[in-house]
This record gives sequence, structure tokens and C-alpha cells, in this order.
Amino acid sequence: MRKGTIIAGGLAALLDDIAALAKLAAASIDDVGAAAGRASTKAVGVIIDDAAVTPRYVGGLQPARELPIIWNITKGSLRNKLLFILPAAMLLSIFAPWALTPLLMIGGTYLCFEGAEKIWEKITGHEPEAAPAIERGPDQEKKIIGGAVRTDFILSAEIMVISLNEVAEETAWMRLGALIVVAILITALVYGAVALIVKLDDIGLTLARRTNPASQRFGRFLVNAMPSAMTVLAVVGTIAMLWVGGHIILNGTGDLGWSWMYDGVHHLESSVAGFMPFLSGFFGWLTNTFFSAILGFIVGSIVVGITHLIPRKRPH
Repeated sequence: MRKGTIIAGGLAALLDDIAALAKLAAASIDDVGAAAGRASTKAVGVIIDDAAVTPRYVGGLQPARELPIIWNITKGSLRNKLLFILPAAMLLSIFAPWALTPLLMIGGTYLCFEGAEKIWEKITGHEPEAAPAIERGPDQEKKIIGGAVRTDFILSAEIMVISLNEVAEETAWMRLGALIVVAILITALVYGAVALIVKLDDIGLTLARRTNPASQRFGRFLVNAMPSAMTVLAVVGTIAMLWVGGHIILNGTGDLGWSWMYDGVHHLESSVAGFMPFLSGFFGWLTNTFFSAILGFIVGSIVVGITHLIPRKRPH
């Protein structure tokens, strides 16, 4: 009887320990999820730009090849994040955390340059015309995928460094878990959206061929709306790059001790929020975003000017 009681008591204690471990694991998962959520929201500008850039790589291809190419780019993006960028970011956070702010500012400057360059190309009428993918030679798919994955590497590195900066105060394991979640979640989000975008016109054509008048109208609407939707996406992506890049530089100058600019924008943000008792948080955010975008455009324009002063080899 005593032996059975001991076994029962031991089993109960074991079950209590398992329950405690399960609660701890659930809490850890919640913490990782919360950290990943904080990290990914800061990278929204780069995410939008990634989603805006990628559809051009499948322009001109046969519809049947669009999704396979996007899937290959998706796998390349995951390799970029998990096999190359993540280990480097973790080592950096452990051995050289002081380098995060300068690296973020370099990445923010690159975003500002990309956004400002697009605006100046539009203003001056010197936008580059990319040849359709179908005209790029027999190895077009490999070239398309390779070019897209190289572009993705730059954007993915920026996403991961921004995300790492948001969880820099967490433990190493928490940072690792959050960055893995961010890498998988953002890749799925970006390339899922890209796949939907590039297939919307095919969906519209399919609906337009149905006998149902409502389906036909909606299908024609999708087909006609796609050019405008792509234009809006490109504009939003450009603004997001300037905003995010400028915000990174603004915060970075404050972190490095040059706080006059950060303090000035923060003062304006507080003043505007104080004048608006309703939606004060939104108007404060809008003020910060506006001045961040202005700063991003100024910094980006300076870099654009410098790059155009560098002599380039002329093609023979």
C-alpha cells in the first residue's frame, strides 16, 4: 500500500513538473512571439519595398512559370536569412553589439538612397526601362532568380538587423527564436503577397470568361485595376523606404550622442500630439513619419549626388 502511495505521489509530482514545464514553454513561446511581433513591425518599410520590387522579375514570362520562379526566389530568400544573415547577426549581437547602430544607419542610408533615386529618376525622366524577362536569353530563369535573390539579400539583411535591434535586450536564445520567427513569417508574407499580386490578372481573366455577369464584372475590374495597383504599391514602397531609412538615421544620431535633431523632431511630435486631444498618438506618429521621410530624402539625395559624381566606364 505504501509503495503504491509513493508511486502515485511520484507520478503526481512528475505530472506537476511536466505541467510547470509546459507553462514555461508556453510562456517562452509567447515571449518569442511578442518579440518577433515587435521586431517585424519596425521592418515594415523594407517589407513593402521587397513586395514592390519582386513582381518585376517575372514580367514577360509565361503564366505557368511565374509561381515556380517565385517559389525558387522564396527558397533563396529563406537561405539568405537563415543560413547567412542570421548567424552573422547573432555573432554580432554577442561579440560586437556596439556595431548595431552604425550598421543600422548604413542600411538606413541605403534605403534613403534607393527611395531618393527613384524620385529623382521620376522627376528627371531618366527611369531605366527593364527589358521583359522573356527577352533575356535562354538562361533567363536562372538569371532572374539569381538577380532577385541578390536583391533580396540586401533587403533581408536590413530586415534582420532592424529586427535584431528591437530584441537586443533579450537573452541570446530569445533573440535567436525571435529572428527565426521573423525570417520565416516575413518571407512567407512577402512572397505570398507577391504570388497573389502576379496572379491577380490571371484570376481576373478567368473570372471574366465565366457566364455569371457579376463574375465577369469583377474579373474585368481586377484586370483593369492591376496597373494602377502596381503603381500605388511602388509609390508606397518608395515613401516607406524614405520614412524607415530616415527614422533609422534619426534614432541612430540620438543613440550616438548627436541628439539635437532627434530631440527637435521629438519636441515637434509632442507638440502636435498635445494640440490634438483626439487621435493624439496618430498625429504624433504622423509628425515623426513626415520629418523622418524628409530627412530620408535629404540624405538619399546627397548619396545620389555623390554616386553620380563618381566616374563610370563608358561602354565601347
